Amino acid sequence: MMEESGIEATPPGTPPPSTSTARDAAAVAAAAAAATPVSLGTLADPITQQANLSSALAPGTDSTITFPEEHDDPRVSTATGGLWGFIKGVAENPMVKSVLDKTKHSVETMITTLDPGMVPYIKTGGELDIVVTSNKEVKVAAIRDAFQEVFGMAVVTGEAAQSNIAPQPVGYAAGLKGAQERIDSLRRTGVIHEKQPAVSAESFIEELLPDKWFDIGCLIIEDPIHGIHLEAFTQATPVPLQYVQQAKSLTPEDYSLRWSGLLVTVGEVLEKNIQNVNRTDWHMVFTGMSRRQMIYGAAKALAGMYKQQLPPRTV
Repeated sequence: MMEESGIEATPPGTPPPSTSTARDAAAVAAAAAAATPVSLGTLADPITQQANLSSALAPGTDSTITFPEEHDDPRVSTATGGLWGFIKGVAENPMVKSVLDKTKHSVETMITTLDPGMVPYIKTGGELDIVVTSNKEVKVAAIRDAFQEVFGMAVVTGEAAQSNIAPQPVGYAAGLKGAQERIDSLRRTGVIHEKQPAVSAESFIEELLPDKWFDIGCLIIEDPIHGIHLEAFTQATPVPLQYVQQAKSLTPEDYSLRWSGLLVTVGEVLEKNIQNVNRTDWHMVFTGMSRRQMIYGAAKALAGMYKQQLPPRTV
């Protein structure tokens, strides 16, 4: 009856499909899939991986893998000499050197104008080393200023020395001998080296005209290394006759150094007879020019002659 009605019968014993059962089966499958670990393999180190890839490629085999080219860091200079080479090249440029020298001179001029006492400190240095055979500032300062003016920079120091002649030399020969003796005494005693350039100054009186006496300063420079020996003289300062005669009268006839001069200096006589006169710088009263200025003038001429005779410097 049922077959004839067109309705298919369900075999006995087969339960009808259930919607809830299908959903439960899907959930169980998903849980199983989630519980199963997925093997991702071991992550290789990038450097090791690159090495393995490089070794795997045979020579001459084209590879589709390309690596970026290495470029030099533009911040690092690879030029010869680098920064210092550039600075040296600029400094050696004649125009740049001229500008730097003018700037240096301008700064030094400003400093020395504001504080003249800074001149010896700024100009002390260089290759020229001079020893003056005296520790009296009137001599040392005048000679230092003169040589620094001529050479630009110079080291000038003073050492006390004995002349081994009369305190008041008389005549050119006595003045020259006294100046030379001061240099020789410093070398003999080892105060200065036998090759040390030295400048010596000695004052003497001379009768240039009948009964007209003058005080003159003798300066010599001795440079054994270059075989240079030069002399220069200060301007002549008149000395009144009566003061010279008084100095002679105060010198015994049997004075052992009478051959070279007098026992008493003209400066000592002037100091006793004229107020406000110093025995070491009486020239200002008689001429309006200090002894230091006179020594400076002769020392500058001496430095100029010395510079001309020195061999040219090699760069």
